[in-house]
Amino acid sequence: MNKSYKTFSSLSALAAALLLAGCANLAPEYQRPAAPVAGDWPSAAKPAEAAQAPKVAELPWQQFYAGDARVRALIELALQNNRDLRVALLNVDKARAQYRISDAARWPTVSAGLSGQRSPASNGSGTINGVYQAGLQVTAYELDLFGKLKSNSESALASYLATAEGQRAARLSLVAGVAAAQLNLQAAEELLTLSRQTLATREDSLKLSRTKFDVGAASQLDLSSAESAAGAARASLAAAQRARDEAENALVLLVGQPLPASLPAAQPLQALQLPRVPAGLPSEVLVGRPDVLQAEQQLRAANANIGAARAAVFPSITLTASAGTASTQLSDLFRNSAWSFASQILMPIFDAGRNQANIEVAKANQGIALAQYEKTVQTAFREVADALAGLATLDEQLGGQELQARAEAQRLALVELRFGNGVSNSLELLDAQRASYAAQQALLQVRLAKALNRVQLYKVLGGGAADEAKPAS
Repeated sequence: MNKSYKTFSSLSALAAALLLAGCANLAPEYQRPAAPVAGDWPSAAKPAEAAQAPKVAELPWQQFYAGDARVRALIELALQNNRDLRVALLNVDKARAQYRISDAARWPTVSAGLSGQRSPASNGSGTINGVYQAGLQVTAYELDLFGKLKSNSESALASYLATAEGQRAARLSLVAGVAAAQLNLQAAEELLTLSRQTLATREDSLKLSRTKFDVGAASQLDLSSAESAAGAARASLAAAQRARDEAENALVLLVGQPLPASLPAAQPLQALQLPRVPAGLPSEVLVGRPDVLQAEQQLRAANANIGAARAAVFPSITLTASAGTASTQLSDLFRNSAWSFASQILMPIFDAGRNQANIEVAKANQGIALAQYEKTVQTAFREVADALAGLATLDEQLGGQELQARAEAQRLALVELRFGNGVSNSLELLDAQRASYAAQQALLQVRLAKALNRVQLYKVLGGGAADEAKPAS
């Protein structure tokens, strides 16, 4: 009865020690820093929008790209096969496991064991002494009186959540990257078509110039100008073909596999319609972006590390305990109870300033994380402001470019008619061809810029972020 009471008392003492663990937390109280940006977007960048429009973060990418079946199919393939996204997902799994390892240190490790020892008696009588033990053991469990283990666990948790937010940011970037890559490929395809048409037109002009030169109706200057124009068109076609192939290679890398032949047909840039999205207020947009949330979790981790560094200055208490049975005879092993309980207190006295230096390092890392968080917020603000500025001006630029392209096309048609009748010379024709081709190229680039602006605006406003699964803490 007395042995049972002692065993119960020891276990009760161990339980009381466990309850004492984590009584203190020396980490600074965390507060989200104020955003170092203006309370609203620049006035020149604010589009006229309906106040009741839904938030962009709540708009899934499937809905935003609903008008382009090819882009949707490519995004689906990329989400399945992109290697960078796969690495990001594996990093989340790794960070989650590291958090579990760190959190497990806050709890005792209980092991079951069976041991036996036999040795001859020291008096030389030939008697064999034996000791057999069986039971449960807790080895070197540290009481977390000053919150060191808790701070380490909180830091690991914040690091895991930061990694998870980084994965969400990578996913949103991949969605936007695939859409932009497809738009670039479509623009390259249209530029290649335009280059082929231009080359065909200039080769026809060259044939006509040769015919005129052979009959004496054109000079050597006219023929050389036509040859120069045809050569320039041929060089432009080669460059357009190379740009098209490079654009496809970039898209294949993002998708993670060769482009299937069964993909839906691409839409011409002129016919592409992407929805306008409401900007909202910076305070609503920025705090919901995964990259900003990632930076904030990194700041939380650095904040918790200060608590762990401070706790290392205080004494550490470790416990070792066991409870079970013991006997000198194996047959009587489970008849006699046995227990042990030991504690150790270590107080740093002289460490050559190591602990204080660790505190200073933790504080410096916290300051770095704070500056990185503020820089992330400022970068996000600028990205949105730039995208809104493009949204406010690209429509007007596109209208002006379309007007110029039509005017240059009409001028080219009139010059070609006059040249065929011998009224205009080859230099006038060459100038009109170059101007029309340049206007068509510029129009194509503005159409691409407008489409990319919508894609970029949707991304920088956190488009689809609310549709992504939040990391589990």
